[in-house]
Amino acid sequence: MGDKVETVTAAVLVIGDEILSGRTKDKNIGYIAEYLAAIGVDVREARVVPDIEDEIVAALNALRGRYDYVFTTGGIGPTHDDITADAVAKAFGVGIDEDPRVMAMMLERYKLEDLTPARRRMTRIPFGADLVENSISKAPGFRIGNVIVMAGVPSVMQVMLDGAAKTLKTGVPMVVATIEVGPIPEGRYGDALGEVAAARPGVIIGSYPSFADGKFRNQIVVRSKDAAKVAEACAAVEAMLQTIRADLKPL
Repeated sequence: MGDKVETVTAAVLVIGDEILSGRTKDKNIGYIAEYLAAIGVDVREARVVPDIEDEIVAALNALRGRYDYVFTTGGIGPTHDDITADAVAKAFGVGIDEDPRVMAMMLERYKLEDLTPARRRMTRIPFGADLVENSISKAPGFRIGNVIVMAGVPSVMQVMLDGAAKTLKTGVPMVVATIEVGPIPEGRYGDALGEVAAARPGVIIGSYPSFADGKFRNQIVVRSKDAAKVAEACAAVEAMLQTIRADLKPL
């Protein structure tokens, strides 16, 4: 996957009115972020935009200049509101037309007479783009510059991401450790945890409460690209919690 570098960044751009309306629940952002983190690409931002060309173009141009990669999902299907490919072409200032490579792929699945205008719409690729394989339904995604354009259907997006990942430069993967706090409220350890975090600028430390089975649960998550720093920070957090537990009086 290329030479390792310290930090490679990415953004995710989710495209679709159905996401913003709540009709479809996004399942792609979390998957992409976790997948990329495992290979050393840090997702720094995620946006959701409607099926409006100018909105897509503006978001793409903002994100592709800020991060090493932009991954888009949605809007490359066969219907009139699938306008992602056109928006990407506009953002890059290139033309777009039916791509003979994609036509050949589609003819592996459909007879020529079954390639309706709607299906042929999925063969339109911006000029100069590389294709991203789709082993499920043939119609590929594509990559142009640092923008990787993928389907919105999670199963299809996932196989496209597998293919696209082979071409990425990657950094050092994040090392993540989770500490179970137990019943101690965040308010009891918040100040002390802030001091632990402030003393370790190379480490990201967060506290994450949840509620399940009628009980509150707190977890402290420690992240860094340096495993030794994670281990040292975890030891400091555990020591801090031990001190608080010793002083904790029943409420």
